[in-house]
Amino acid sequence: MRVKKIIWGFLGVCYLLFFQMTLESNAANATGAPVSSPPEETSLFANAAVLLDADSGRVLYGKNENAVMAMASTTKIMTCIVVLENASLDETLTVSSYAASMPKVKLYLQKGEQYTIRDLLYSLMLESHNDSAVALAEYIGRKHLPVNLKEKEISEYTTEESKQAVAAFAGLMNHKAAELGCENTWFITPNGLDATESVPLSDGTTVQKEHCTTAKELARILAYCIQESPKRQDFLTITGTQNYTFSANSRSFSCVNHNAFLTMMDGALTGKTGFTNKAGYCYVGALTRDGRTFVVALLACGWPNNKGYKWADTKKLMQYGLENYFYKSFDEEDIAFDETCLPPIPVRNGQTAILNATAYTDVEIAERWTDKESSVPGAYGETGLEGLLLRSDEKIRVKYSVKNMLTAPVEPGTVVGSIDYMVDDVVYKRETIVTKDPVEVITLKWCAEQIWKRFLCVR
Repeated sequence: MRVKKIIWGFLGVCYLLFFQMTLESNAANATGAPVSSPPEETSLFANAAVLLDADSGRVLYGKNENAVMAMASTTKIMTCIVVLENASLDETLTVSSYAASMPKVKLYLQKGEQYTIRDLLYSLMLESHNDSAVALAEYIGRKHLPVNLKEKEISEYTTEESKQAVAAFAGLMNHKAAELGCENTWFITPNGLDATESVPLSDGTTVQKEHCTTAKELARILAYCIQESPKRQDFLTITGTQNYTFSANSRSFSCVNHNAFLTMMDGALTGKTGFTNKAGYCYVGALTRDGRTFVVALLACGWPNNKGYKWADTKKLMQYGLENYFYKSFDEEDIAFDETCLPPIPVRNGQTAILNATAYTDVEIAERWTDKESSVPGAYGETGLEGLLLRSDEKIRVKYSVKNMLTAPVEPGTVVGSIDYMVDDVVYKRETIVTKDPVEVITLKWCAEQIWKRFLCVR
């Protein structure tokens, strides 16, 4: 009898535990709790990795994301977008002996040959040809050289003159990186081959710089290429093509896209691989699904014979993003700031209908906009952020500040405060608070008129 009681007691405890676990699971599903945890740093092969929300520029996951490292041929995403923004696809360039001398992997361009920008961009992004990168860079860079070199045939350039044209193109790449808020990125080569150079400073000294970036900034650059650049559609068309063939100079060429991720996950959009002995295997790629666009950047993701590590890391990070991050609008009822909570602001020395009363001006929220000077790097303000990708355990915090006193005169539309929409103390959207009504300043003339109207005027 005692044994039966023990058995039934044990079964009862098991039932209660199972019942509790079921309730917790149902509660988690009802509230949209994450179904997976962030990848452990040790579970990723890459030495540096980032999962980025391409719309907001927000880092959703980072591992050594700000570590400055070599990035190999992922460089070519910047090369491609700078070329697209500075030339037409149908323009024709001539190959120099310097471009033709580049090491493998290469298209085997020959001095004096002519190619369209379009054909060499496919060569650049699908096969990662180093000679095509330099030919494109020289063509764009020469436009920024002295007149005598602008007018000289590229096929007649000396090696030093070709290097000047490439350096001018690298300057355009660095200028674009700076525009995007990439403070730790430095381009020297258009193809991503490892390089070091001495950069002169304003005080007359020099500093040694390496060809480098960070995982966070590499992801930022790809986000620009696919979301913000005026040539984003051309970029996506080229990088999303599986096979491309063309003929030039009595030769035929066939390019095959080496971005295997394009066929690995639904919604895979674009990407670029890279490898040098110094950088290891690198990758940057994007995926879009259900209105969400994620970018993954990986640096130093293994060395031979570990070519597949980058695909494993990319899928792991993309899956984490898809399972855990969902869109939350700033305008949703439980988030949007209630404009009726804004009280009128008293105005010092303001005219009133009643003598000795305090003047006030009503305030309102101005047209909504995304603060271009917010903590988020990059010019996302032109289109404006309407929301963010959030985990279920994250909240958008709304903070507002407004002046408690103004001094007349006050014009309508005067900025008197702001409303910030924040996550983890980072501002992703800012609304301005402005005055609705004008308030005139008290003058001697106004005082005299009030005295006359109220005390001296004979009816």
